Amino acid sequence: MPNFVKVASTSDLKPGTAMTVTANGLDIAIYNVAGKIYATDNTCVHQGGPLGDGMLEGEVISCPWHMWEYNVCTGENVGNCSIKLTTFPVEVEGTDIKVGV
Repeated sequence: MPNFVKVASTSDLKPGTAMTVTANGLDIAIYNVAGKIYATDNTCVHQGGPLGDGMLEGEVISCPWHMWEYNVCTGENVGNCSIKLTTFPVEVEGTDIKVGV
């Protein structure tokens, strides 16, 4: 059972944006897709780019370093679904965003 850790407030993450947070020493990228929050590992599997700094379009985050794209809902690479980011469960309680680690 994951331990849910508060990482941000809903006011910190507007729809269509991403950001990097830390939970229990892990760098995690969180995303607001039309009001629903998702979380993945912050590190692009290509060359380690920070996904929380990338461009979010719909459900797809583009790594700011080399434009590798991932579906933030599933963690799957858009071009090759066998490449996948670690995803984390998210809970929103009031205005608190919590990630399960």
